[in-house]
Amino acid sequence: MVFTSEDYGDRFAHFLGCRHVQVDKARRTVPISGTQIRANPLACWDDLAPPARGYYARRISLVGAESTGKTTLAQALAEYYHTVWAPEYGRKYTERKLANGDAGNRWTSEEFIHIAETQCAHEDAAARRANRVLICDTDAFATAIWHRRYLGDRSPAVEAIAARHRSPDLYLLTDVDAPFVQDGARDGETIRAWMHQTFITELAAWRRPYRLLTGSWAERLAQAIGHVDNVLATANSEPMERPL
Repeated sequence: MVFTSEDYGDRFAHFLGCRHVQVDKARRTVPISGTQIRANPLACWDDLAPPARGYYARRISLVGAESTGKTTLAQALAEYYHTVWAPEYGRKYTERKLANGDAGNRWTSEEFIHIAETQCAHEDAAARRANRVLICDTDAFATAIWHRRYLGDRSPAVEAIAARHRSPDLYLLTDVDAPFVQDGARDGETIRAWMHQTFITELAAWRRPYRLLTGSWAERLAQAIGHVDNVLATANSEPMERPL
């Protein structure tokens, strides 16, 4: 049997070789349709199942050098939009390295591959729980840059993970015009300018849209909210890129 609310259900069922059962044609019980969802998925959010939410949720990724407020902004944006955020897995991984007695400067490409893959998996899982927009504290694209920072060269494997994973609808790049705060795990104070310029260069090379956040924390938050509002206001029915 095939169950639909459509007039074309009989013919559809005929080609499937089964019987058509029409339900709720007037859509009184479930006042939504696939056509409505495709036309404006964000407006139909409460009627979407988690996999569909994961597909349609707009994604915003915060990237930048160390101690530029990415995590604080990610948490604040998630609270402002009543949604969830995907934390930086690489940070947790680094903290475990330090706790195990590793000085933090002996890295392998395999570790960055693991970090990139795990970050993507956590992001996709969080998207299913998002409220129209998912805030990401970094992503696999940024992991590829951190590979260059620690190992001095590109990682084709990490960059391939970033290339095939769904791109954010917008990157928010935090400027280095903020004081460096040492939290016990950071070691990149002297190369923040290099990291910042590398992000700008690579975002342009990968043709990924971004906006620069500058000034005080409050100013950065206000700028970020404005940029996210614009993404939500101009969102088309389909995400910028489909996940593979």
